Amino acid sequence: MTHYHQKLSLKQVINASGRMTILGVSLVSEKVLAAQRFGGENFFEMNDLAIQTGKFLANLLKVEDVQIVSSASAGIAQSIAGVIGKGCKYHLYHPYTDKITKREIILPKGHNVDYGTSVELMIEQGGGKVVEAGYANMCTPEQIEMMITENTAAILYIKSHHTVQKSVLNIKEAAKVAQENDLPLIVDAAAEEDLFKYYQQGADLVIYSGAKAIEGPSAGMVVGKKGYVEWIRLQSKGLGRSMKIGKDNILGFTQAVEDYLENGSETGESQKNRLTPFIEELNKMKQIQAQIIQDTAGRDIFRASMKVTGVKSAYQVIDELKANNPAIYTREYQANQGIIEFDIRSVDAAQMKQIVTRLTQIMEEN
Repeated sequence: MTHYHQKLSLKQVINASGRMTILGVSLVSEKVLAAQRFGGENFFEMNDLAIQTGKFLANLLKVEDVQIVSSASAGIAQSIAGVIGKGCKYHLYHPYTDKITKREIILPKGHNVDYGTSVELMIEQGGGKVVEAGYANMCTPEQIEMMITENTAAILYIKSHHTVQKSVLNIKEAAKVAQENDLPLIVDAAAEEDLFKYYQQGADLVIYSGAKAIEGPSAGMVVGKKGYVEWIRLQSKGLGRSMKIGKDNILGFTQAVEDYLENGSETGESQKNRLTPFIEELNKMKQIQAQIIQDTAGRDIFRASMKVTGVKSAYQVIDELKANNPAIYTREYQANQGIIEFDIRSVDAAQMKQIVTRLTQIMEEN
């Protein structure tokens, strides 16, 4: 237990749930910490810092421009505000003005999800009006197009494991509809690992979390067409003022992107190799059936999936894992089906042993 755990009476946490906001998302490297420290120890002209880091990252990512923001959620709200206001100074200070009626944001119905808050809330915070297209289990290009009106400001596409995966148009198809109707396509790719693909597929703006796949500090970035990014940058004097990011995290995040492009992240093959002995230990326990599965959105992420078949429900096991110190957090999305998942990207071998020990205690208590 560290000094700060003791000083602030904080539990230690083993994060087997993945890059989750409720746990602080990621651990950062020494190089990122050094960049944050440099930011904390120096002053900058903040507008110049935003422009120059954006230019530096745009060169790395082969896009026209980049704006660093405080989070991917802030990126959604500020992107919506940007494409609605289009650089209008009056709108900047009055983002919800009735003078601007072109506010409709078309979103596949299966993409209006809760990811810790709702996509709908971020759209509305940016001044947009949600228009859902298609159905919960299907959305076609034609269903997007039939919702376009004179008041449509943009199309928003959420690329996430939280969304409906089947029978929903892909990003290339959404981009084609957007281009044919002279509308911007905004893609929220917060946790995605490919920083090039979605822009290359035709998105005008792509939003990434800084602290998930990139493993940077609390931050996000919006990459894309220069004119649209400049409208977003302008939001720092309006809606984005309450979402501002500090100089330390701007520099830390910039370093994290550079490192991520150079080194990548742990491969799926490596994850499977680390998971194999863990799965073997889980399967030694009665009333547990474990296997390795891939991320449902198709990312190169592999996890342990554990089916609980005993007297205790998956919900009870999850609660008991969290109750002790260290608290063990898992993925709970399929607990209603008796399934608990373990994401080991931020878990080392010693911590996996701790998980096995604690699970053994819990299951023996039956």
